[in-house]
Amino acid sequence: MKKCHIAYLACTAALLGTGLGAAPPVAEHTTHPVHVVHPGESIQKAVDAAQPGDTVLLTFGTYHQSVDISTPGLTLRGMGRGTVLEPAAGTGTGATTPSTGSGAAKTPKTPKTAKAPKAQNSCAAAGNGICVVGTKDHNVDGVTLASLTVTGFTKNGVYATNADGLTVRKVTAVKNGVWGIATEHSVHGVYRDNTARDNGDAGLFLANSVKEEMGATDTYGTVVEHNRLQGNRIGVTVRRLRNLTVARNHLTDNCAAVFVVGDENKPKAGFVTVRENRIEHNNKSCPKTARLDALQGSGIVLTGAEDSLVTENVITDNVGKSPLSGGIVLFKSFVGTTSDRNRISDNQLRDNSPADLVNTDTGKGNTFEGNSCRSSKPAGLC
Repeated sequence: MKKCHIAYLACTAALLGTGLGAAPPVAEHTTHPVHVVHPGESIQKAVDAAQPGDTVLLTFGTYHQSVDISTPGLTLRGMGRGTVLEPAAGTGTGATTPSTGSGAAKTPKTPKTAKAPKAQNSCAAAGNGICVVGTKDHNVDGVTLASLTVTGFTKNGVYATNADGLTVRKVTAVKNGVWGIATEHSVHGVYRDNTARDNGDAGLFLANSVKEEMGATDTYGTVVEHNRLQGNRIGVTVRRLRNLTVARNHLTDNCAAVFVVGDENKPKAGFVTVRENRIEHNNKSCPKTARLDALQGSGIVLTGAEDSLVTENVITDNVGKSPLSGGIVLFKSFVGTTSDRNRISDNQLRDNSPADLVNTDTGKGNTFEGNSCRSSKPAGLC
């Protein structure tokens, strides 16, 4: 037996010596390159040179430019909040007033003075900071944006359309004219650990489309979680979407915290879960727009939505005199569509006005159960 063991060891040693029994070395081509960009250098040039799976790393500092991304699997990453994208001179500067509280805003005209390269110009001229753009026939897949700040853009800090599996994490979107972080026609998204503050409309805006009339679309499990949303018109807007979760976010000092918005098209917005969020003091006052009444003191609003769950949220001190004010509000949409079969359960509500729970909807099958609250309209919902 001892001879056999010695022979086995000798054979193994021989294999290792020839390299046949050892793990093969990692070839250089199996590691995706990192393209490092410094302030003053072109982000777009690095993005255009990158292949699927590569990372474009932005070092600490301020970049006066915008960038278009259409390469699948690309990661655009900064080094924290100190990596800052701001508009270049003559592109995307100034402020716009959103034309609707649920998202539609006019796209600024292309500045005649902009002389950026064509690839970069489409995003910058539209007033956006970072654009992730696919097409109706071919989504851009698996893009990640992380650890940077986008601020001061006329329209949106981050804008994505026709994106599949987009991840946005640890992005700070501050003082952009319309939306901090916005998506259309996108699925399987993850929006985590971001800060959206003092943007003109929603801090986070997710929609099927802002230009087309169409029914709500399935996001296939998009997740919005662990974000801080402060000082915006609306913290999170979910417009005409289905199968989406908004969880464990902190929303404060907005005019309204969470909006789930449907309309007359079929299917309705629905199957949205809003859970375990901390929603407090969303008492900023915002004026009426073409599509939405004045806003103040709204915690969670469902309007024209169906089969959604609002649960285990802590909602306090949201006070206002808008028709949409209150802790959790079910509201018949402005185009007359009811909210149906929504379940409002196990939430903790306190000191919201005109009431902790408000139901002015005429929809069927909505239930209120297990909520800890003191006041409701109509009475008896607590």
